Amino acid sequence: MHTGHYTEIIAQQYALTKKQVSNTLQLFSEGATVPFIARYRKEMTGSLDEEQIIAIRDRAQQLTELDKRKEAVIHSIEEQGKLTDAIRESLTQATTLAAVEDIYLPYKPKRKTKGKVARQKGLLPLAKLIMEQGLIDLEREAALFINPEKEVFSVEEALSGARDIIAEWINENHTARMKIRRLFEEESMITTKIIPGKEEEGTVYKDYFSFTEPVKKTPSHRYLAMDRGECEGYLRLSIRPSYQKAYEVLTGVFIK
Repeated sequence: MHTGHYTEIIAQQYALTKKQVSNTLQLFSEGATVPFIARYRKEMTGSLDEEQIIAIRDRAQQLTELDKRKEAVIHSIEEQGKLTDAIRESLTQATTLAAVEDIYLPYKPKRKTKGKVARQKGLLPLAKLIMEQGLIDLEREAALFINPEKEVFSVEEALSGARDIIAEWINENHTARMKIRRLFEEESMITTKIIPGKEEEGTVYKDYFSFTEPVKKTPSHRYLAMDRGECEGYLRLSIRPSYQKAYEVLTGVFIK
């Protein structure tokens, strides 16, 4: 475990001194346990309690895993010949695994997707043309991509394939993913419903047979109860913001 590389980050995050964090990480690197550090090394940690010590340990482990993943992603993109200074900088500045994966997504080796199939059918230029959002006769342009040899037999098939490519672009767009993730965090509603026919058997979860509230107001113990009800086959659970707000976020990113 690092004893110095993450000190400043952790100290700032938990409002501790660098010395408290550095000494705690040093003790962990020497094999000390949480109870030992809390009870017998107060002079080194500034009398941190067990919860604070655990938080330092866990955050250091998270940062270690984050750096390992960044290195792997950089190596993967570099091998593809697509690594730029901007991508490297974005990865270096990323503070969560989710952010790293968002940046990596467009470069991640893909299995056979609808978008990949559409590219193989030669529909990438049509998708680009649509995304330019110019004044065009869309059906006439799409008709130019009809090619029985590539299994594009109609205007609708050409447009459908182009939409598959565009859907992947939207899904992989870093800005869109950040904005939608923020929308989920700030405005999602958590909803549970009883699975029909399970009312009697699942009475322990009767409070959640028809339940809705903002995720931000859901305490952890209540979420765990709902999650357990779903895992045991009594409840259906969903977490999402309104479709309309999600639509507005995405149109704000992509529509010119």
